[in-house]
Amino acid sequence: MRRIGFIGLGMMGCPMAHLLHGAGHTLVVQDANPDTTNSFAVEHSGTVVAVAAQDFADCDSVITMLPNSDIVDAVIQSLQLHLKSGACVIEMSSADPNRTRALATQLAQQGVGLIDAPVSGGVKKAVAGTLAIMVGGDRQVFEQQKSVLECMGKAISYVGPVGAGHALKALNNYVSAAALLATAEAIHVGAAFGIDPVTIVDVINASTGKNNTTENKAHQFMLNGAFNSGFSLTLQAKDVGIAAALGASMQLPMDLAQKVYAMTADASKKLGATADHTELYKFVGNN
Repeated sequence: MRRIGFIGLGMMGCPMAHLLHGAGHTLVVQDANPDTTNSFAVEHSGTVVAVAAQDFADCDSVITMLPNSDIVDAVIQSLQLHLKSGACVIEMSSADPNRTRALATQLAQQGVGLIDAPVSGGVKKAVAGTLAIMVGGDRQVFEQQKSVLECMGKAISYVGPVGAGHALKALNNYVSAAALLATAEAIHVGAAFGIDPVTIVDVINASTGKNNTTENKAHQFMLNGAFNSGFSLTLQAKDVGIAAALGASMQLPMDLAQKVYAMTADASKKLGATADHTELYKFVGNN
């Protein structure tokens, strides 16, 4: 069993850390909210609460599950001088792949590895330990950390060099957002024409337009007005923005991604920081 640092005990991070504890690993945990950190430690015996960066010095691996690259950079840079040679940072946030590569270069100078291993599947799969995890980095380092990842996910894919995991996660979330917007527009237009929204979704699911939104979000979170999938609109907009920026950095403008980013960012601004990403359905219907 390993000594693993876990930073970021939010809606996704908490169940992921819970699974690592259940697998017998010793955890050193930290969250921006001290109450969250302390509550986790009380509920998980043997867990150490980190109050400073040096508290992670003995960790074999440190997992970060944080909102954005600015926070990731700040946290990892504070850890950098304290991590032991041979340790590995497993960066599981949705972050900018180019900035991830820069962090990996910095950590390598201290003899510390970094793999980026963002996840897909939402809170439900985080709780079940069935997340899809896409991993970028040195192949040997990935193999060394694979057993840790297997505590949290089932579909674990090595996708390329460092940063590739973050790149593919952003691209996946862009495709997902585009499908959600297209689905929402189709439902609203069909309903305006007199077709029952439930019928619209059911027929699309039996046809070539079937997608993750029609199968797993439309009935479950949108048509019923629940809007509680557990993934925020703010984070979705951020991920689409990363994908669009990545395209631009590759001299590929991604015109549709730019449009999807503009729509998701506008919706996030108007609906507020607490909006669920499925609330794009309401946004489309009111514009």
